[in-house]
This record gives sequence, structure tokens and C-alpha cells, in this order.
Amino acid sequence: MVIISDDLKPILRLGVIRLEGLRTVETGTASAEAPPSQTVSPAGVSEDRVTAVRSMYRRLGIDPTKTRPSSEALLRRVHRGESLPRINTLVDVCNRCSLETQLPYGLYDLRCIEGTIHLRVGQSGDEYEGIRKRVVHLAGRPALFDQRGPFGNPTADSARTMVTTDTTGVCVVVFAPRVVPRPDVEAVLDLTASRVLATAGGRELGRWVVGDER
Repeated sequence: MVIISDDLKPILRLGVIRLEGLRTVETGTASAEAPPSQTVSPAGVSEDRVTAVRSMYRRLGIDPTKTRPSSEALLRRVHRGESLPRINTLVDVCNRCSLETQLPYGLYDLRCIEGTIHLRVGQSGDEYEGIRKRVVHLAGRPALFDQRGPFGNPTADSARTMVTTDTTGVCVVVFAPRVVPRPDVEAVLDLTASRVLATAGGRELGRWVVGDER
């Protein structure tokens, strides 16, 4: 179950998919990947979507030029002539979906999540160890919390819930600005689920668009 705090509902909604029975395979390093022309063309990315995500960050009190949405960070990488990082099959698929849709994604190992997921603004002292070992401070910023504490936000995810080659079940979270129509969010979930299942096998446990509740 996923719950968004009332103060965040006017700003964003979440697309959520849970999948299990997946096979996660290491795919190598960035230096070994194909040129960007063989991944995705940035010309196909909607600038309106980039602007919408930046506006969402500003409404959340975050400067998107200093703390970039994960989706825009991928886009800037490709614009610099670099290819997408290759980590493992699940991370790679979600990175490509995030780049193409220009929506920030979170990808979490289901085994490492306990209880109900809440999206709320972090308080003083809320933080977690990021995947690259740096501490991610969450005071005044939206973040996902479970019974053990925070574990993800639209910019950087935690080491605690990171996806590895031992991962067989995941929770995919798409952070969508409120101005993005619900049918568009549903289409993003369709795209993501189909690509994950085609790449890693498994089955879908369920999906939700969260944030329209009153």
C-alpha cells in the first residue's frame, strides 16, 4: 500500500508497479556500453515534460538546477554524448523508461521494504545512505518512508533498497507532476511493466496510480 500526504497531492501523483519472479543480470559498466545513438535519441523527449518536472521540484521547494530530477540527469548525460549507465537488467530498463518519459523513477527491492509506503516531506534528521555511499539529507524534501525509515526520492535512492543481481521482486515508483494527466501516467506504467517483463521475465503483482484520493 502507498499513501501520499495531503500537502503533496496538489503537486504530484505516483505511479506504482510491483513485480516478482524476476531474473536480474549484471550488464556491465558505462565504459562497455553502446554509443548513445544506439540507446535513445534526446530529440524525441518532450520539453514540456522536462518543464513540468522542474516546476514540480520548485513547488516542492527544491532548485532543480542544483538537485536535478533523475530523469533530467539522464537526459543531460545523453546530450553530452554519453550513453546510459549499465548496472543490471532492471536498473537499465527503468533508466531508459525514465529517459524516454522524462519522469523520475524509483526502483526498490521488495524484500527490503517493510509495511506501508508513505510519501511525505522529510523532517530534520531524516536521511539515508545513498547508493553511491553519500548521505542523502531529506529535511524539507519529499521522500518515501516505510516502517524502517526513508529509502527513496525523485533524485536519489538508498543503498538499503537498491536492486542487485539477487533481486527477484521490485517496486517501481514513478514520480509524476500533477499536471501530467492520469491516462499518461497509466501509459507510462504500461510501458514500464511490459519492458521489465520482456527483459527479466516474472509477473506483475499489481499497479496503482496514487494521489487522486480525497
